[in-house]
Amino acid sequence: MTGAAGRGKSLLLAWLVGHGTQQGAVAERAVHAFVPLGGQSVHTTVWTLADQLWVSARTPGELVEALQADQRRTVIVLADLHASADPEEHAALVLALLRLEHVRLVTEARTGALADRLPSEGHAAVLNVDEARWTDAARYEAWLAQRRAAGRNASEQVVTPRPGKRPDLDDPVAVCAADPWEVTTAYAVDTDEHGGLRTAWLRAGQSLCRDQEPAERALVLLTALGDGADPRFAPALTDMASSTPWMVGWSRVREDVLPPWPGPVLSSAKAVGQLILADHAGVLRAVDAGSGAPTGRLADPVPQVVSLAPLADGTLLALDSRGRLCTQQMPAVREGRGSGLQALLEELTPTKRLVQSLAALLLSTRGTSLASTGETTAVGDADGSLHLLTPGSDSATRTARLHQGPVNALAIAAPSRGSDGASAAIVYSGGADGTVRAWAPAAAPLAVPVATRSCPVVSVDAAYTETGLVLVMGWGDGLVEHRRLDVEEVRLFRPGPPVNAVTVTSRDEVLIGTHESLTCLLPR
Repeated sequence: MTGAAGRGKSLLLAWLVGHGTQQGAVAERAVHAFVPLGGQSVHTTVWTLADQLWVSARTPGELVEALQADQRRTVIVLADLHASADPEEHAALVLALLRLEHVRLVTEARTGALADRLPSEGHAAVLNVDEARWTDAARYEAWLAQRRAAGRNASEQVVTPRPGKRPDLDDPVAVCAADPWEVTTAYAVDTDEHGGLRTAWLRAGQSLCRDQEPAERALVLLTALGDGADPRFAPALTDMASSTPWMVGWSRVREDVLPPWPGPVLSSAKAVGQLILADHAGVLRAVDAGSGAPTGRLADPVPQVVSLAPLADGTLLALDSRGRLCTQQMPAVREGRGSGLQALLEELTPTKRLVQSLAALLLSTRGTSLASTGETTAVGDADGSLHLLTPGSDSATRTARLHQGPVNALAIAAPSRGSDGASAAIVYSGGADGTVRAWAPAAAPLAVPVATRSCPVVSVDAAYTETGLVLVMGWGDGLVEHRRLDVEEVRLFRPGPPVNAVTVTSRDEVLIGTHESLTCLLPR
């Protein structure tokens, strides 16, 4: 949509968005996201669209990738393209979104070079309100007179840019208390690092720009701060975040040196006293859960690994994106292993029997997720079914379809040793359908989901802690949810980058892995 100033483009868009977002709007007329671009940087536009579309994205490329994975019809309205802080970068975003066949865009730009170029590059239909065929001249003049009588300008924007004093970009307390959109725009045009604040802010921007208290913003910024930042910033942010439900145990972000950042985290699982991490290349690393310090690296990578399941005897089960099972030996894990003589005398160890059962199961179903305690093993598949394996023969496998679409994540909460772990364990599954479900092997699956949201589950974990049973969920829109199930207590956190993996230990440490960071949070 284009035309000169004062022709009513913004009001027409406001009418379209109002009808397209009202309750009960038919699918063909629904509007799913709307951003007024006046004064916005491309960062804030991406983060706003991601929030409205229930995804998590740091960059335009990640937003396009997230929308490409969801083939549902998506309608986006972008107003005032010409008035954005960086029109050319926004134009590139528009063109990238237009390459997605299921995405429809309504974009407004005032008459000019940008409005002339975009339609030809994006194969767009053009509504130029300056053309007489789109306007009833008499009614337009009457509308103008009515607005003038009310003291309103015909070119009034849908949302006017918010004027304000530029915040002190070198002060962590000031930027957390300021308008986050103004801070983002200021950091976008100012390439100075400001003691490490700029990189941290842009790393966690989607979370920082949400409507929240300054203390909550300080907590997020603290987790995104690198070890090269001004050493005064972390204490100031820690003090400011003291009223939040969380404490930061430790955090490692990209380019950290002491201790080093372990790399991107695509999958994680807790072993005995340590955390096993898998990156985008399938390299498997171990870090200390209490400090984040590296403790070892496994011998062979597992390309395209999607799920990890450590066993007490030091064996690591890994599932790749094609549903194939791999096994490796974890470093520095000896608990639960028998003597060498005992191993030689045993014709088939429990772990070998488990691996054989899993391999047989995966011949007939494409596994997408895996969890095991040794006594209880669960496999989720691409059809939404969950398979439970219990000690004994293959006939002990039980199957139930719990999700519509793939099972993205699995976790098993089992009591400490000394009790009947197999019968007391609870299996939690998270699906692409946005539900988390529970199944105790000794009973039927719960009919009602434990949690339901409008975006996929990407990771789940559960553990019995000193405060009771805890369930942690990572969602596709970047939310981490911590639930103490015995007391129905919920804590939330959004790190900013897309969440790939969550883990909770018996000490109630919550470990969050992303492409940019690995963070340990402790509930207050």
